[in-house]
Amino acid sequence: MKEPRDLVEESGDWRGGAVVGEEMPREKETTPAAATEIGEVVEIEGEGEGDGEEQEERWARLLPELLAEVVRRVEAAGGERWPARKDVVSCACVCRQWRDAAVAVVRPPAESGKITFPSSLKQPGPREFSIQCFIKRNKKNSTFYLYLGLTSATVDKGKFLMAARRFRRGPHTEYIMSLDADDLSQGSNAYMGKLRSDFWGTNFKIYDSKPPYDGAKTSSSRSSRRFGSRRISPQVSAGNYEVGQVSYKYNLLKSRGPRRMYCALECPSTQETWENCLKTKFRKPSGTTVLRNKAPRWHEHLQCWCLNFHGRVTVASVKNFQLVAAADPNNPASSKDDETVLLQFGKVDDDIFTMDYRRPLSAFQAFAISLSSFGTKLACE
Repeated sequence: MKEPRDLVEESGDWRGGAVVGEEMPREKETTPAAATEIGEVVEIEGEGEGDGEEQEERWARLLPELLAEVVRRVEAAGGERWPARKDVVSCACVCRQWRDAAVAVVRPPAESGKITFPSSLKQPGPREFSIQCFIKRNKKNSTFYLYLGLTSATVDKGKFLMAARRFRRGPHTEYIMSLDADDLSQGSNAYMGKLRSDFWGTNFKIYDSKPPYDGAKTSSSRSSRRFGSRRISPQVSAGNYEVGQVSYKYNLLKSRGPRRMYCALECPSTQETWENCLKTKFRKPSGTTVLRNKAPRWHEHLQCWCLNFHGRVTVASVKNFQLVAAADPNNPASSKDDETVLLQFGKVDDDIFTMDYRRPLSAFQAFAISLSSFGTKLACE
């Protein structure tokens, strides 16, 4: 498996939180002698600095119907999986008109089951099936890399999505999540959010770098601030927005059994249009989603606790878990979905773990919950 930097450069998708396509190599200026050999092509390139802007205007002046058809054909021409899907991202990088056309054609993960743009990482997954990912851990620098699975195999080459690094802040532990594996800081443009634990490592809070809905307020605690002093830019929020909590139940009697988890999350709404989901001012709060871990069964022959991961987990570990929706006593119909696994996480190798999620969770939330499973929890085991 290649390093995250190599994967991102091969895919040509995004770096630093902004959509980035494959940059075409720029031709060097040609002397008049060479121009006579190459012909009119060189003469056009040497007209001046304004030529690039004119070329961009030409692309932008395409008829909306024709532009939509171009993006639609690129979407249909082998762009179902990465790395071929980078062509769709490249179309969105031409100019604003092309980006709007790509947003109109490319459907969100809840409808298509595909992760295309960086904003897709904070959109809910599909309802009918799970998006299969895996996490690679580097113990030397306490860094975790999230990849999108490209095949049905448990682990493959993968498409790099984001990374997280564990930091010790006094009695607390923080996981800083970023789109850039080489820039894991809260001041980075690639910063996505963070996960922060208490002293015992049993209660976690999930923070988002951007407001989850219109009118959301940043957390008032000093530890949730991104910058120690003044805001660097008016366009960059100086604080974080709390969007969820993860808690592990204490096991003071040291009784046998797996960890017991509870999650309360502000999940992204699935009722809004794809275009409005990209704009904070149009987002609306969708309420709190409560999840719990699915209770395993005791296997008498194996003498261990077991869960059916459908072949996606192969190594027994206390970190393995499955999350389902907690039953709502005020809504009897919710009990029908209390056995549908919304997130499962488990070990397949020494430093490789699978992570499969579906609606109402996003990749960002699923990654944050999975990160909370790492580390020793003396009060729970």
